[in-house]
Amino acid sequence: MVKVRFRQGERVRFGVFMLVCAAMSMLFPLTGHTNTDLDDPVILVQSTTSTANSGLYDHLLPQIQQATGVVAKIVAVGTGQAIRNARNCDADVLLVHAKSAEEMFVQEGFGLARHDLMYNDFIVVSPANDPAAVAGEMDAINALKKIATTKAIFASRGDDSGTHKKELALWQEAGVDVDEASGKWYRETGSGMGATLNVGVGMGAYVLTDRATWISFANKGQHAIAVEGDTRLFNQYGVIQVNDSVCPNVNTKAAEKFVSWLLSDAGQQAIGEHKIDGQQLFFPNARRAE
Repeated sequence: MVKVRFRQGERVRFGVFMLVCAAMSMLFPLTGHTNTDLDDPVILVQSTTSTANSGLYDHLLPQIQQATGVVAKIVAVGTGQAIRNARNCDADVLLVHAKSAEEMFVQEGFGLARHDLMYNDFIVVSPANDPAAVAGEMDAINALKKIATTKAIFASRGDDSGTHKKELALWQEAGVDVDEASGKWYRETGSGMGATLNVGVGMGAYVLTDRATWISFANKGQHAIAVEGDTRLFNQYGVIQVNDSVCPNVNTKAAEKFVSWLLSDAGQQAIGEHKIDGQQLFFPNARRAE
């Protein structure tokens, strides 16, 4: 250990210096920000369980904070709930995946503009015995018709999320009345994607899920992807800055920086670099609203 020797009087001056440094560190804590022009760096992002469950925010948020100074707090719920929360002005930014609902949010004045951000796709996963014989099916509508005809167990989120909205649209196109089947072969969990997959695996059910959550899901059991590749299963995500004219509490400056970074070349590259076991979870396709 190196010993530091002080001449008479220096010890007192050094002690005062250290006290001043300690006081300054409490007044101005080190945050790792490279950007210091924000009066309030913290924003609230209403988002989906799929983006949170996939680890995307664990990957992105440190980079966003380093580049912009913005500290984003994520509320991960179904898209429907996320939009309702944002309508209640409990958000600075909305990042979800139900385009028509997002566009309505903007049209009603709650959002400034909706921007395409990234995409992946939905898949149907199946128990090992595949009772409806849908494995390898590339037509999602035919697959759902087979599941309904055989009354094979299907686990639905049933939570008004973006995934649930997509699933209901597919059932409608297939001509299947899932309300009539509710509680029989059609089981609604009212839960997020990870919880619904757990239920589906436990009861040997088919499940519609986004691919990112499935890739990151650890409790796959004997379930495997059965249906994929249909263009109807395209899954677009959008990002919206909440309108401070409607919600005066919005942290406009920080929210704008957050959205701009996600849409930038650096943000898009970071989204594309998020992988699990070498598999890319989201594909950047940013397009600013005109």
